[in-house]
Amino acid sequence: MAVRRAIFITGGGSGIGRAIALRFAAQGWFVGLGDIDAAGMAETQRLIANGFTYAHAFDVRDRAAWDLALKGFATAAGGRIDVLANNAGVPLAGPLAALTTAEIERTLDINLKGAIFGAQAAYPWLKASAPGSCLLNTASAAALYGFANQSIYGATKAGVRSLTETLDAEWGRDGIKVRSLMPSFIDTPLLEHAPNEASNLSIRQVVVDAGLEFTPVETVAQSAWDAVHGARMHNVVGETAKKLRFAARWMPSKLRERARKLDEANQRAGG
Repeated sequence: MAVRRAIFITGGGSGIGRAIALRFAAQGWFVGLGDIDAAGMAETQRLIANGFTYAHAFDVRDRAAWDLALKGFATAAGGRIDVLANNAGVPLAGPLAALTTAEIERTLDINLKGAIFGAQAAYPWLKASAPGSCLLNTASAAALYGFANQSIYGATKAGVRSLTETLDAEWGRDGIKVRSLMPSFIDTPLLEHAPNEASNLSIRQVVVDAGLEFTPVETVAQSAWDAVHGARMHNVVGETAKKLRFAARWMPSKLRERARKLDEANQRAGG
């Protein structure tokens, strides 16, 4: 009898996390969900037709909670974890001087500290199921180049990118793959949030006003599947992200000029 592979996904109650869950479940994987949103996880479970699911409500900022979540999932999955999708994250945008201490600390703690804690907690499980196990980190196109109003969010995602590269080197000898997803703007419920406490606009409106494109969440889910099964460390998702990667490599001076012009436009608009 074939062994059913198992993936644990943080932020599994909506958006990218839910889409990844559905993609892997469709291939017969046992899917574990971690989120603070118990109702969202229940809906994700309802959408998974095969019923091989497990949900654990916890906060990724809590290191001890990570151990409990992964132990519970591994027990439900027959004693193994093949993939951890380190996906939980929150958006934050706006001039650095305008951001509150609480906003900064929350974003750093969830986006970066949470990913670090997840990697640390998952390591023994991924090592035990290697070769072929994988740590999949959700970074962002914001990790490719720093733009105005993305200081903290971009720093966290650049940190996730660096974490991916470091652990790829450290864990390669154990047969563990380490991969990142670098999507641009993805059409998820997070876009309905304001970029920061002082803003009256939604992130969706900011993106529309900037003339940027949205990438379907299913495209990210397919990229997650390809990343787990492929050899590319960083997986750029969406046309905006691909253009940004090209410009950062081949036209850095032009990109710097564009970043400053976008900041000037934002200032004129009162951002």
